[in-house]
Amino acid sequence: MDRSFASALARAEALVDGGRAGDGLAREDIRALIAGPDAGGPGGDEALFALADRVRRLNLGDAVHLRGVIEFSNHCLRQCHYCGLRAGNHELKRYRLTPEEIEAVAVQARELGYRTIVLQSGEDPWYDGATLARLIERVKRLTGAAVTVSVGDRSEADYRAFRAAGADRYLLKHETADAELFARLRPGTTLAERLERLHVLRDLGFQVGSGNIVGLPGQTLDSLADDISVLRELDVEMAGIGPFIPAPGTPLASAAPGDLRLTLRVLAVARLVLPLAHLPATTALATLYPYGRELALKCGANVVMPNVTPTEFRPLYRIYGNKYGMGDSARDSRDKILRLIREVGRSVAEDQGHSPKPAFTGQTPGVTEQTLRS
Repeated sequence: MDRSFASALARAEALVDGGRAGDGLAREDIRALIAGPDAGGPGGDEALFALADRVRRLNLGDAVHLRGVIEFSNHCLRQCHYCGLRAGNHELKRYRLTPEEIEAVAVQARELGYRTIVLQSGEDPWYDGATLARLIERVKRLTGAAVTVSVGDRSEADYRAFRAAGADRYLLKHETADAELFARLRPGTTLAERLERLHVLRDLGFQVGSGNIVGLPGQTLDSLADDISVLRELDVEMAGIGPFIPAPGTPLASAAPGDLRLTLRVLAVARLVLPLAHLPATTALATLYPYGRELALKCGANVVMPNVTPTEFRPLYRIYGNKYGMGDSARDSRDKILRLIREVGRSVAEDQGHSPKPAFTGQTPGVTEQTLRS
């Protein structure tokens, strides 16, 4: 039986009041909150957003963590229908930064005050495991910053090498918990394989980031509820949740973008079930909506990821269309974000933003397609 938004919100509030945010919200409540307020009924999105903001403040404080992103290659061997970097997009001019160029950008990011460097690319085998491991080690040594790696599907041996080189975190979004939709939008890959890689990363001691896209064509409220369940069962340290934005040169180029309110509701519910996770106010929200990141920071988000990619390459990292801030210098991007944080009454974190959870020491419970169906 479907539950109403108002009753689900009341249960969520009771859990927060009882200090149980995170472990007690049933899937039916998660779905009801994502579905949104009942027509003409009591309560509303603003009450949900305020509760999520309260959970964020209670568990993580008011500081916003800044993580400088270096998009070092837009080459990709995948054919994902939603991503402008897909191998079949012949309209896109490709680029790669050399390891030495990446190191120089990382040093600049540290000089701008960022305590975490995110090394991100398409799935580009030109950078083999050994090359990336050397790069990680050099960036750690040159900057003293935490390092997040986001280069997609790799072998366990590569992940192990990255961890041994000093990588602190790995970001691998599951994109959608709907196995059929996943396979359709990511030809040649499966959700089960993606989840298995997330478990491998956890077992290797990474702080693990995952996340999903809101508004994919063919997505349902049930699959969005499953997305939150996956994130909770994986017990992620970070969850990137942003709206779908169509990209030129893809099969979904003419599809409608994701909805602002729905994205914010998914983000807010993620905060309720993941009270200690870092949740970014994504660039995708800023791309679709002028005040998207400000709204996200009021709905449970506590991270912003400024782009430090050299300006000449930013328009070429076209995972979706009209990406926000393409013409800004790295310093301009930082200054805009600092103003944004001040305007919403928050402060900038001075630490590296490691997870406040106890260090992982054992196996995680399995998240499988059967888990999602049960």
